[in-house]
Amino acid sequence: MQTIRTTFDNGRGARLAGLIERPVEGLPIAWAIFAHCFTCSKSYKAVRHISRALAAEGVAVLSFDFTGLGDSEGDFADTSFTSNVDDIAAAARFLADSHSAPTLLIGHSLGGAAILMAAARVPSATAVVTIAAPASLDRLAGVLAPARAEVDRVGSAEVVLGGRTIRIGRALLEDLEGVRMEHAIEDLGKALLVMHSPVDRVVGIDNASAIFRTAKHPKSFVSLDTADHLLGDAADSSYAAGVIASWARRYLPGRIGG
Repeated sequence: MQTIRTTFDNGRGARLAGLIERPVEGLPIAWAIFAHCFTCSKSYKAVRHISRALAAEGVAVLSFDFTGLGDSEGDFADTSFTSNVDDIAAAARFLADSHSAPTLLIGHSLGGAAILMAAARVPSATAVVTIAAPASLDRLAGVLAPARAEVDRVGSAEVVLGGRTIRIGRALLEDLEGVRMEHAIEDLGKALLVMHSPVDRVVGIDNASAIFRTAKHPKSFVSLDTADHLLGDAADSSYAAGVIASWARRYLPGRIGG
């Protein structure tokens, strides 16, 4: 595969850092966007493993750091779930302008929720994949709720998630309390693949059931067996990539330029 570093504008004055993994020879069978998990980055193992495995299957993948994370510009404390959705839409515009419009959208954990919300803004996409995605934002809102008093007082607050300290702002808390995903899932209008581990201790398997139950056909569910939430094991992420590539071919247009 070929790895290309790139940047693009998020539409709000910040440059987002991205990586494109694509086949070395021949045209990609599709272009995809991969949205990473909450406070993660494009450098996480699951993102790298799945993107590279998909490239080996002929699918070119753009992964990127959301605003304020990784190598991207901006202040994370000024971002929200809605700004993540906006970043995905910006990534789709970038691909359409510089390579080829994305036909496959992939999101991991909260990135999966953002992908579901962003899908309506990416008309070129015909297939959507969620990996360990929440069916609602209620749980994360509950986890961050103790920071509400400080955010209301000074505008932002530090919280510890997964052993990492991050600073969040009012926009994120308000988003998590106000966004409802049910209509976006029900009106998706694209083929959907839901992937989830039954032993996920971060986002429970009941979330996959809720997404699948709400979505309309065509929809598929694949269990990730004993995988952890972050798909840190290369074997788990490689398996996921192989399934995604095989499933997506049924719903993607013919070979496209790039």
